[in-house]
Amino acid sequence: MKKLLIALGIFALIYFAATLIVPPYIESQRNPVKSPPPYSVSEEAKATYDRLGFISDLHCDGLLWGRDLTKKGSRGHVDFPRMRESNVALEMFTIVSKSPAGQNMQSNSSDAFDNITPLTIAKGESPANWFSLINRTLSQSKQLADFIDEEEGKAILVKSKADLQNLIEVRKTNPSIIGGMLGIEGAHALEGDLENLDRVYEAGVRMIGLTHFFDNKLGGSAHGQSQAGLTDFGREVVRKMNDLGIFVDLAHCSPAIVDDVLEITTMPVMVSHTGVRAVLDSKRNLSDLHIRKIAENGGIIGIAFFDEAVGVPELPNIIASIKHVRDLVGIEYVALGSDYDGSVAVPFDITGFPLLVEGMMNAGFREAEIRAVMGENVKRFFLQNLR
Repeated sequence: MKKLLIALGIFALIYFAATLIVPPYIESQRNPVKSPPPYSVSEEAKATYDRLGFISDLHCDGLLWGRDLTKKGSRGHVDFPRMRESNVALEMFTIVSKSPAGQNMQSNSSDAFDNITPLTIAKGESPANWFSLINRTLSQSKQLADFIDEEEGKAILVKSKADLQNLIEVRKTNPSIIGGMLGIEGAHALEGDLENLDRVYEAGVRMIGLTHFFDNKLGGSAHGQSQAGLTDFGREVVRKMNDLGIFVDLAHCSPAIVDDVLEITTMPVMVSHTGVRAVLDSKRNLSDLHIRKIAENGGIIGIAFFDEAVGVPELPNIIASIKHVRDLVGIEYVALGSDYDGSVAVPFDITGFPLLVEGMMNAGFREAEIRAVMGENVKRFFLQNLR
């Protein structure tokens, strides 16, 4: 018995040490910043940036890694202090619950080994989360709520139009107050149970991507094996999302799902992080046909920042992607959708947002257009469509 207790004690110490070492190491490897801060721009670009009234980003996976988002980090791309440093008003924090081993843009099996399981264990999460996608999802939802509670009024969890209006109003006198929203990356997190949609809604989730890198019970992924459209269950989920007021995110969806959703949805859709095929011809990205359909639906398209969405060099291609959407359907349909902290290498972290302003200025964008892209479009979209 004594030897068993010693062995258990040693195991517990090793496990505790692993929770301190392994997750930060994995995150630093998976989320590099190609050009670390600080960043510099022209005086004119800085002045334009400083005049922006509302800055927003539609996709960040920062909740996945176990990092305290209330503290300024030395790794990753986003946290609350860096949001304040760059005057970002609103960030969409998206929940990743499963990721296939060998993840790629071409074809992934839903049966592949899940990369998130060992990360969940290594973070020291409750055993209830180890093999349950919905528990992982609810845990990350609570994590954001807890971070915001720790801010003692300096951060707001935006779940409604009234919450957003409150954020806009309080920032007029205190721009250090920030907002966070909750989204889900991949509705496999629902585990095929429609009742789980009510659970994530109650937890604050207001956007759900129907698929991620593999096919699920709702239908086909752009990177899956079937390329199928919505299943009957997928249609049920979309209808109930419409009823609850949860936005459908079409990022990572097969083209057939995009078409099916746009036929049945009663709400405007979102594409939280994407590129456009006119700039980078990839299964990951939107065709001109779908950009037009999403605009006709009144939706909004967030342009991602990483090379597999926009190509390299990233910054001019981000600007080219924004310009393409503007020229095709209008400036009011395009926004920022970085995919920060999403297992991607990015050209700059969130404090580098002034580089986007300088890039758009150099490309001939008017200040009103820059304001729209940097956050006014997101503000208008949510004010019109949040309940």
